[in-house]
Amino acid sequence: MTAGSDSVLELLPMVFAAPNDALAGAERVLGTGAPPLHASVAHQVIGIWQRDFGDLRIALHHLRRARDLAARAESAEREADVLGTLGVALVHAGRTRQGLAAFERGVLRGTGHTRARVLYRRAYVWWVLGHHREALEDVRRAIPVLRQADDVIWTARALTLRATVHLALGAVERADADFTAAEALWDTTGQEHDKADAVESRGLAAFRSGDVPAALRLLDEAAERYAKLGTPSFMLNIRRCEVLMAAGLAPEALAEADAAIAVLDGIGGQSTRKAELLLAAARAARLAGDAHTAIARAALAVRLFAAQRRTWWETHARLVLIEARMAAGRSSGRLVADAAAVADRLASFGAPAAPEASLLAGRIALRLGWRTDAERHLAVAARSRHSGPPLARMTGWAAQALRARAAGSGRGVLEACRRGLDVLDDHRMTLGASELRARATEQGAELAALAQQASLSGGGPRRLLMWSERWRATVLSTPPTRPPADPALLSCLTAHREIAARAEAARMEGRPVPALEREQRRLEREIRSRTLHMRGDAPGDGHQFDVGRLLERLDGTQLVELAVLDGRVHVLLCGRGRVRRFEAGLLAEAEVEAEHVQAALRRLAHPGAEGRLPVVEAAGRRLEELLLGPAAAQLGPGPVVVVPPGRLHRVPWALLPSLRERVLSVSPSASSWLRARETEPPPGGRHVLVRGPGLATGGAEVPDVADRYGRPTVLEHDEARVPRVLAELDGAALAHIAAHGTFRADSPLFSSLRMADGPLIVHDFERLDRSPYRIILSSCDTARLASVGADELLGLVTALLPLGTAGVVASSAPVNDAAVVPLMGALHKALSAGVSLAEALRDARASVPGDAVHQATGWAFTAFGAA
Repeated sequence: MTAGSDSVLELLPMVFAAPNDALAGAERVLGTGAPPLHASVAHQVIGIWQRDFGDLRIALHHLRRARDLAARAESAEREADVLGTLGVALVHAGRTRQGLAAFERGVLRGTGHTRARVLYRRAYVWWVLGHHREALEDVRRAIPVLRQADDVIWTARALTLRATVHLALGAVERADADFTAAEALWDTTGQEHDKADAVESRGLAAFRSGDVPAALRLLDEAAERYAKLGTPSFMLNIRRCEVLMAAGLAPEALAEADAAIAVLDGIGGQSTRKAELLLAAARAARLAGDAHTAIARAALAVRLFAAQRRTWWETHARLVLIEARMAAGRSSGRLVADAAAVADRLASFGAPAAPEASLLAGRIALRLGWRTDAERHLAVAARSRHSGPPLARMTGWAAQALRARAAGSGRGVLEACRRGLDVLDDHRMTLGASELRARATEQGAELAALAQQASLSGGGPRRLLMWSERWRATVLSTPPTRPPADPALLSCLTAHREIAARAEAARMEGRPVPALEREQRRLEREIRSRTLHMRGDAPGDGHQFDVGRLLERLDGTQLVELAVLDGRVHVLLCGRGRVRRFEAGLLAEAEVEAEHVQAALRRLAHPGAEGRLPVVEAAGRRLEELLLGPAAAQLGPGPVVVVPPGRLHRVPWALLPSLRERVLSVSPSASSWLRARETEPPPGGRHVLVRGPGLATGGAEVPDVADRYGRPTVLEHDEARVPRVLAELDGAALAHIAAHGTFRADSPLFSSLRMADGPLIVHDFERLDRSPYRIILSSCDTARLASVGADELLGLVTALLPLGTAGVVASSAPVNDAAVVPLMGALHKALSAGVSLAEALRDARASVPGDAVHQATGWAFTAFGAA
């Protein structure tokens, strides 16, 4: 070829180094009346760009033109190369038969190095189609030839592809070796798009090995690289969806998949990728509890995969479709047969999802009462319990637990549940972010429920208490991983605070804030992303809940743990050396009543709603019947600790008649109460009082409280800025914060307290070495929490408890600012006499005026912990 030909051929590798520059160069070549050979290259470059980043129909037009021009130039090698590119595009367009025919002709036309490149492309297509053995065979033939030709770029591509196929077959170690070799080659090239793809592939490998934080970090890095190139990557969207689902973030995965489908449809992109995105969306919808959306997405994915002749993918889509139909309440012999057929087909492919399909067949058979069929399918699924990634082993232990239950072996159920939850415990502790730890527990909810049911049937109240504790509020069992000393994260936190403060000031002045709100959301995404990348640094402590130790430490206190089995509340009353069980009402009815009470308390926060007080008191009586039942009459005279399930975190417990006059505290679990009970106060006894801006009373209780403690640290006005506040709170014995609280149901770890320079968010508190031993939050909604995972709570209070805080007083409802002042004054008066937070709050409620506003204010506050 001529020198001119060489310069035109340089456009081909440029497509994956600088895609937009390559496109512009190809268009310039076509604008010069180039000879057929040059024009063939230019059309191929445009076809590749459109295939991967644009409109597939336009891509096919250019690639066919490139093929025809290569034939006119009588260059068999050029024609073979174009046929390889055309074959990929045809398969992505859903024209599988035509695509494979193009490859067949390309392999025949090309020789040596060119044929190896065509074989690599066909291997890629075999992977897209789910024909993994054929993919490995073609890439095995291609790699030696590419290496002999010293073709670094294509050798690296082939190694990356082989690693990806190994991952699909569950061979993680082989994949790691190939990814490592490919990455070493990519470091010697300028192929920026391929480098981004390599980072993406490493993220997939990290995910397959069970390292979710590393997977999220690498996929985010790949996204940044693609963004700099200005090229979309729908495969990245699919992989991110997988990881998000494994992290318990199914609603986010569904939103990402649907958004990517909309973009793909808008540019006329690859139908193969659309089918894969639909499958990801179906999985996410099922995990998010939206069975009907899952059915619709999965059914469409099945049709597309079938039309594309992609049996491996079609089978996976059928698995999700059957799961969604079962979740929607459908059960039939046909569904069992379909699930069994899917399991057999997945096993023949060597797909890691095969045990999941066998478990599904067993579940449906059990629902129909087909014991023999269920045992056969569950036995197959249970084989996965000893090897593979954590979620695969969880599948195996779930199958084993169901087998044991069907066989009537309570001991077998408990053993399988214990082993399965141990696997999930180990996995959960690799996650650094408290949000991911909390959401990951959802994957153990079924095992925890099976164990509780087995305990109820044959183990007595003590065993039921042990299993109620086994998977309750586990995110509080160890302190969260400290956020890294990451300058970028610190910069984001500072910028977020400044932007949020500017937006708040603009709202108060009536100015529009859309631009500021967009920037605030962008910064929140960045902060959250960086915290989700954290890997856990604290191994599980192996501590098992000890009922005897709890009963010893209660020392006259009664602990009331509420367990929910099959929708009904069971009261476990612990104290005086024993555990007793009582049945109460339905959880769903209690949740509805609690919401009604919250609405009434909001109204009572304003004068003029006194007529609602008898209604609220009546609701308190109904809540007591539903939540305590006959146990209410057995409480005795002493202090009470209530341990509710996460879904009841908004109940104002002091409103219940049998608890109204008591020393009352609330804890997310009996274990966390024990830890709080045994937490020693810090030396020095520092007291810190903080007064934020914009309070209706100006935080009037703060000066009065300050007089009680001699010389406390008081931060107000310009001194109440987040960095100074955090520095003073660290290791304090007592902190009182009077500041506007904002609860974020959409993102609970961005719930905040307003300081002089902007919001103090939960992520800020997690940077403390030790949070205050006691902390009083005197403003609205500071005790509101989000219920996530199996039985976890995210919010300000639960962020403080693992960090060294033994007791919190906070409000779960809007309160009247003026009525808060006397309540807080009375609270601190009692505290200064040396009593606990729970005793002080009881005494403070009794001392304030008896009108509706003051009574409602007292009920809205709760003492958490044991200090």
